[in-house]
Amino acid sequence: MASVAHTHDVLIVGSGAAGLTAALNLADRFRVVVLAKGKLSDGSTAWAQGGIAAVLEEGDTFESHIEDTMIAGAGLNNRKTVEYVVENAPAAIERLAQLGVPFNEGDTERWHLTREGGHSHRRIVHVDDATGWAVQQALEKAAEAHPNITLVPDMAAIDLVTGRHGRRYSGEGHVWGVYALNRRTDRVELFTARATILATGGAGRTYLYSTAPRGATGDGIAMAWRAGCRVSNMEMMQFHPTCLYNLEVKNFLITEAVRGEGGQLKLPGSGHRFMPDFDPRAELAPRDVVARAIDHEIKRLGLDYVHLDISHRPPEFVKEHFPNIYTKLIGLGIDITREPIPVVPAQHYTCGGIIVDLKGRTDLPGLYAVGECTQSGLHGANRLASNSLLECFVFGEAAAAHIGRHWDELPEPPPIRGWDESRVTDSDEEVIVQHNWREIRRFMWDYVGIVRTTKRLERAHHRIRLLRREVEDYYGNFRVTADLIELRNLIEVADLIVRSALRRKESRGLHYTLDYPNMLLDAQDTVLTP
Repeated sequence: MASVAHTHDVLIVGSGAAGLTAALNLADRFRVVVLAKGKLSDGSTAWAQGGIAAVLEEGDTFESHIEDTMIAGAGLNNRKTVEYVVENAPAAIERLAQLGVPFNEGDTERWHLTREGGHSHRRIVHVDDATGWAVQQALEKAAEAHPNITLVPDMAAIDLVTGRHGRRYSGEGHVWGVYALNRRTDRVELFTARATILATGGAGRTYLYSTAPRGATGDGIAMAWRAGCRVSNMEMMQFHPTCLYNLEVKNFLITEAVRGEGGQLKLPGSGHRFMPDFDPRAELAPRDVVARAIDHEIKRLGLDYVHLDISHRPPEFVKEHFPNIYTKLIGLGIDITREPIPVVPAQHYTCGGIIVDLKGRTDLPGLYAVGECTQSGLHGANRLASNSLLECFVFGEAAAAHIGRHWDELPEPPPIRGWDESRVTDSDEEVIVQHNWREIRRFMWDYVGIVRTTKRLERAHHRIRLLRREVEDYYGNFRVTADLIELRNLIEVADLIVRSALRRKESRGLHYTLDYPNMLLDAQDTVLTP
């Protein structure tokens, strides 16, 4: 049976801040299709509580924001990228305001600015404690209203269409689009375009505990790697220090801004405030420092969690600044105006990814990538709080602008073969997929977590080799399902993370290993080449 084929000018995989920003910047000239793996709002953007960093306060400077970013990134950042993003931040905020994002207003300033860990000034614009949701809604509304944008939910991308790997679909290495599983019909469809943008988010679900949404399985990174793109710094996996510890509610993040507004980390029982023991910046230290301190205290004392306490601030202040967190926790029997919040670290952000330049270009012609799936040089060895949404807007615009300027150089897609599933059958062993998914996330948490050793990393690498053989055999014999696509990608990104971690013979930023506790003088990216 022939597979369904669709052709557009530009194809975007991912419907979060990065993908929709690119779409809106392209749509006045081109026919754009945006694929979402689930619902349009299922990605990480809608989950972002904190805000967006930009130099807006009197007395703050671009240089200061650049330095804060470089310090948090432990010197691994590309300074040119940091300068580019920081200098374009105020304009990006202005465009979001024009789209209708209702940023909190200030008493004297135009907008209320909060401060987060690692920042030397108040520079975080926000919409209460649900900035990402407000941004996602504004972008979706604008995209839905644009006649040149087609939004397609429930499409799980399988692989990029290229000329590599003996497929002979096209000229060597050029990307012409993707094959994607329509989750409503269980049929694989072909989407072709003159330019393809990956905006697929991070790989947080490689870990047992993560603040990332269910779909953050590293799909774009895995697809780009299989197609022939280099990836970089995959060992730099950020753990958010404060995820709610609750056996019923998984993955609920307690925003950095709670610490920015005076929240203190304390030991249960004694009530000892421990962060000053680890860093003079205390709770306002960068995330890697805070996460390691909490991990240290939990392991040292055999705790399940530590406390984050903001109950010393006036109740009205707490409710006004954190209405969503207050409401959510009241429903769980925790009144944050009177008692502390039990918290644990959890995987939060993928700082490494597909190597891109300042235009969002990857190694492959016709393929761009933007947002969390990339390694642009902005975050280095540790992302500074609230720089992530910012990266999405700046690079979404940059990729769109480059496609527009170089449109005449992008060739039309050649005839592409449809998806061939003539030699596969329906799976009778779906339990294998579920078991392997759980196993990966468990051993990645135990062996490749906040504190690492070479021995643990080698154990993880051994497990990955065994699982990869199982999954490849399964993939070759059975029809693809959404779960199988994600499992295949999880194996790929877990392998990239472990291989990158084994290569780095130092502790820097988010990569902390007991075997190499010191930081080398020379900051070098870990680059893997297919």
